[in-house]
Amino acid sequence: MTYRIKPDRPFAAEVRRIGAELVDGVMSDLDLARRKPEEGFHRCRRRIKRLRALIRLVRAAEPAYWKAEDARWRDLSRSIAGAREAAALVETLDRVVAGFPGETSGSGFAELRAALVARHDRIAGETSGIDSVIGAAVWTAQGGRAALATATLPDDPGEAADLLAEGAGRVVRRATKALRRARRSGKTEDFHELRKCVKAHAMHVELLRAYWPRPVKARLKALDALGERLGELNDALVMRLLAASDHSVFAADDTRRLLMRLLKRTEQALRRRCLDDAEVAFDLVPRRIGRKIAGRYRDDVAAAD
Repeated sequence: MTYRIKPDRPFAAEVRRIGAELVDGVMSDLDLARRKPEEGFHRCRRRIKRLRALIRLVRAAEPAYWKAEDARWRDLSRSIAGAREAAALVETLDRVVAGFPGETSGSGFAELRAALVARHDRIAGETSGIDSVIGAAVWTAQGGRAALATATLPDDPGEAADLLAEGAGRVVRRATKALRRARRSGKTEDFHELRKCVKAHAMHVELLRAYWPRPVKARLKALDALGERLGELNDALVMRLLAASDHSVFAADDTRRLLMRLLKRTEQALRRRCLDDAEVAFDLVPRRIGRKIAGRYRDDVAAAD
């Protein structure tokens, strides 16, 4: 599929095309999940993120309607989270071991990894009720497809241009606010909000790459790296909280205490890097960016006529 709004096609039809192709992909992923639950659900959740970014881009066209649709897809994604968190814990431990090889060479970390892998395999292998989960997800996705087909969207190029400018600018404003809060407070929820904004903004740049100020490829690469680091930060925070509370997996006290110290050091380094990179990424004026996007969209539509 082409995850890009093209100027030579009516705007409403383009939004519906992209949305319908994503929903078709969701249905295919859910079918895969019947045979390979972890892979199918993971693909599905990633695709839903792209669909939700599209919805947020056009939300101002009918705010209450699109807010409800965003919630529909958010809830579907949560319902199929499955073993992803368990897999992330194994990946996080591997990054800690790679980052601090001298301090994690003892048998305690190998035993902890084995316990985390066993936990993941147990969660991933739990298939009771999976058919009902997939069935409910399919029903929800079908409702989303029908809603997309009947949504009110503008075809007038001027209205469409203003809508794109508003949607893209809103996410940039949210990101800059989240960045300020994260730098000031250091709270987990502020970094989590920043991560969501980075992901949504990157997808908006993809959708609008024909109209986004250059260089687009370098921007997408930087946003992808920032999103990955913010994800690693989130995973480290989750693991540290679990290590403090779940002694059934993190049973060895010495290993657990050392792990928590190393996770804190990891978090500190990631926080600094993420804040610095986000300052560069969001050194933008939302209104100015919006005007550029709107102007280029209008120009490209006129040239395509």
